[in-house]
Amino acid sequence: MVAETGLAMSGKTITRADLGEAVYQKVGLSRTESAVLVELVLQELTDCLERGETVKLSSFGSFVVRKKGQRIGRNPKTGKEVPISPRRVMVFKPSAILKQRINGVEVGDEAEK
Repeated sequence: MVAETGLAMSGKTITRADLGEAVYQKVGLSRTESAVLVELVLQELTDCLERGETVKLSSFGSFVVRKKGQRIGRNPKTGKEVPISPRRVMVFKPSAILKQRINGVEVGDEAEK
């Protein structure tokens, strides 16, 4: 949807407002309703990730929350060892289809070869 509006190829960072505008142009909701819809989707994704759930979007990818344990790190400036506390990190794993599209491969091309 965003690529069809020409935003993706411009090297520009896509914002919430850009996503709302793309929804407005493609779906036909009002600009306000489109912005609210984008906000609701992002909030639902955030809520799921906060709970530690994996979010899988077909043909796009997965957002996974991983737990990292405590470890010892090193301050590169002083060389002093410092403990790094346990934390959770989010990782995005793109789908094979998304990887193909990013590289300009038509999604059906691989199966035909």
